[in-house]
Amino acid sequence: MLRLGIDVGGTNTDAVLIDGDRVLGAVKASTTADVTGGIVTAIGDLGQATGFDPAAVQAVMIGTTHFINALVEGERLAQTAAIRFGLPATRALPPLVDWPDRLVTAIGGHSHLCHGGHEYDGSPIADFDEAEFRAVLDRAVAAGATSFALSSVFSPVNAEFETRAAEIIAEQLPGAPVSLSHEIGRMGLLGRENATVVNAALRGLADQVATGLLRTVAETGINAPVFLSQNDGTLMDVDYARRYPVATFASGPTNSMRGAAFLSRLPSCAVVDIGGTTSDVGILQQGFPREASTDVSVAGVQTNFRMPDVLSIGIGGGSHVVHQASGTAVGPASVGYRLAQEALVFGGTRLTATDVAVAGGRAEVGDASLVAHLDKSAVDAALRVVDDRLAEVVDRMRASAEPVPVVAVGGGSILVPDDLAGASRVVRPDHFAVANAIGAAIAQVGGEVDRVYSVVPQQRDTVLDEARQEAVDRAVAAGARPGSVEIVDIEEVPLAYLPGNATRIRVKAVGELSLGGPRA
Repeated sequence: MLRLGIDVGGTNTDAVLIDGDRVLGAVKASTTADVTGGIVTAIGDLGQATGFDPAAVQAVMIGTTHFINALVEGERLAQTAAIRFGLPATRALPPLVDWPDRLVTAIGGHSHLCHGGHEYDGSPIADFDEAEFRAVLDRAVAAGATSFALSSVFSPVNAEFETRAAEIIAEQLPGAPVSLSHEIGRMGLLGRENATVVNAALRGLADQVATGLLRTVAETGINAPVFLSQNDGTLMDVDYARRYPVATFASGPTNSMRGAAFLSRLPSCAVVDIGGTTSDVGILQQGFPREASTDVSVAGVQTNFRMPDVLSIGIGGGSHVVHQASGTAVGPASVGYRLAQEALVFGGTRLTATDVAVAGGRAEVGDASLVAHLDKSAVDAALRVVDDRLAEVVDRMRASAEPVPVVAVGGGSILVPDDLAGASRVVRPDHFAVANAIGAAIAQVGGEVDRVYSVVPQQRDTVLDEARQEAVDRAVAAGARPGSVEIVDIEEVPLAYLPGNATRIRVKAVGELSLGGPRA
């Protein structure tokens, strides 16, 4: 299958062409303000480099920062009604209670509570009050809400109230976007609800972006289905992305990690992805990023949907290097995308991490003669700061005291030494600078189940089999080829504080993309 992988970053838009396991070509283009311009340029440059026939491309995979940027900036967000079913419980912590004020204002501050919700075993806390919900809906619409986020206590166990409320909205407001928490987040009310509200606030933008990406790809002569990268390293089609834009938030680091696994042939390792401003470090397990086990803060909002466990530090290729009486500092300030104009090796006047890497013999970038005057002890001191910071973050991420292989990717990975403390070895694969786009191109399709089950004695295997099959069915429904799906992760956590042998079971399945299969 001839695949085109594209990753839209803050500085560069990378594009790669892959045929099976072979990388046929890779290019970088500057990201433009409208994003689509950078994609068109990258595809055009890739065509010149490889001469590929656009009609031969069978699938296009895109990783984008559109949606996370919109939330961080607090712009282009829809007026969103956050409606929760949980009364008489949960009154003390209403929807949006822990949100930053600026984001509450950006989405209109529409917070509503209704009777309903369920216990962990699926029994109702209170009955669904249809008249009450219709009155809340009328108030939300009158206040200007155009998108709706519905959450209910323990809805991953019983989604009855969320589903019924969505039916009423569809009846009263045909075509209005509705986001349901049991489809987005995991167990844990506030984190799941927050993720759902964020998703709802991005639905209008998602529709515009999806339409724009389809049009952009079509204008380049490519007549192939378009997929977007998800946070867990799998794919979703464009229609799915219109409904669940929140699933793209961490696609950048995830794509880099998946690309690192593909290029290095190491399914389990630490990945250090260094760009112009930051270094992202994560752990690969069976070729997929280890997922965060706790709630993740996104733009100041605590959420609990699928996110990779990534630790970021302010060291990149463009990081400022400053020598002071107290010692040498590297980052977090950075020249970012202006590296090619401001770094010493490119004729600029700012001392950057790239300059000390060149002066220290780690890289051959720009004109080395322009940094030949740097004091060797000062260069060594700066490189030691970089090495110590990277070693520290790898040490914090690994799960045991055993050294782990480290795969260095990203344009700034020239900073990584060949011998890093805590690493059994350092691997710099071919095409390391475009690992993110490669990760997008080789992504598979996934399905996940995360639910609390009552595990009766002697029935554990039956419950696990049921969860496995549901995860497989979800992967196939999302576009995976039947027969190619396999289980890549199972997590089983007994909940001792709940009666009835309650156990939280999470199962993840992935499979190869089937272009002729069904879509989510």
